[in-house]
Amino acid sequence: MPKRVKAAVMTAPGKIEIQEFPYPKLESGAMMMKVEMSGICGTDKHTYKGENVQYAGTASERKTPFPIIPGHENVGVVAEITEEAKKGLEFYGEELKEGDRIVMCPDVICGKCWYCRQIHGYPWCENVKGYGNAFSSKEPPSLFGGWAEYIYIRPDVFVYKVPEGIPKEVAVLAEPFAVTFALDSAIHSSAGNGFCGDTVVVQGVGPLGLCCLIKARILGAGDIIAIDLSDFRLKMAEEFSADYILNAKKTEKDKRIDYIRELTDGRGADVVIGCTGVPDSFTEGLEMLRRGGAYIELGNFVDTGTININVHKHVCAKNARIFGVTNHPFTKYGATLKLFLKYGEQLPFKKIVTHRYKIQEAETALKKSMDEDTMKVVIEP
Repeated sequence: MPKRVKAAVMTAPGKIEIQEFPYPKLESGAMMMKVEMSGICGTDKHTYKGENVQYAGTASERKTPFPIIPGHENVGVVAEITEEAKKGLEFYGEELKEGDRIVMCPDVICGKCWYCRQIHGYPWCENVKGYGNAFSSKEPPSLFGGWAEYIYIRPDVFVYKVPEGIPKEVAVLAEPFAVTFALDSAIHSSAGNGFCGDTVVVQGVGPLGLCCLIKARILGAGDIIAIDLSDFRLKMAEEFSADYILNAKKTEKDKRIDYIRELTDGRGADVVIGCTGVPDSFTEGLEMLRRGGAYIELGNFVDTGTININVHKHVCAKNARIFGVTNHPFTKYGATLKLFLKYGEQLPFKKIVTHRYKIQEAETALKKSMDEDTMKVVIEP
């Protein structure tokens, strides 16, 4: 094993440095993962911009503890593993060995607080800490993010063995695809058909929005309308079965709302999924929604500001079902990996990764991910 490990470190908002750290000694139950790919997420962009308050107003509220090694959408191979971890670390009980490809849930939970004990499956832990954004690189052994050559996997991390047949370019999408299981809430709670034949609007078809679009199609959605500022992303949304596309740069808000109503006999969409990360799109999405429909907001993981809302018009009069999402179920990685296997020949998942950069190019990669001609940008050590 190497004596030193290279990593891209975000030392403060807008500042990234390339640093080296000692290769750590493993504690009992731990392992080292050699990183193959680490995806750049919208959260990384927010953090770089200084929008770094997460879980605001809850017991889990936190600010980014700079310096950090970003990267929470990770795939890699087992590089070194303790005997205890071989049989005890994989979430579904599979035995691990060196060379196995794995993905990881980035959220580390305490297992003891009220949320951990009452609501199984979601990392709503009051003491949650996330790889890539909540562990400072000042804390030994420092390697708690994917923009590095290696990641230190603690004994309390959930790890998932990747089945043969899933390439790294697809496995790296496991975390954002796990987020899409929030759509289950709409299935069970909207006054409709549970997605079967439903009209679905996806606001923002960046990587997370595109994953939601794909999931809606797999669940049996009828017409799917994709809205974005980027023609590049809208074209890819069409490749992944969007029936209609709207460029928000080239249309006015009222025209977009009218268009959705025209497609639905004046009623509005059954389900609207918000993935823009821009608060103003929230009320627009509610105006696109029919009575009894479901609105799922996934795009504002950090505090991006406040908006005005007419509670009667936008919520009560519509009997709207509104779901806020800031995380994903750690129990659904297995289902996600099965989905990749099942639909791997029907859907061009590998196309979602559009740009690759080395660790030393991390800042360039992050800035590139903010351009409109990208989908998923990854760090590939």
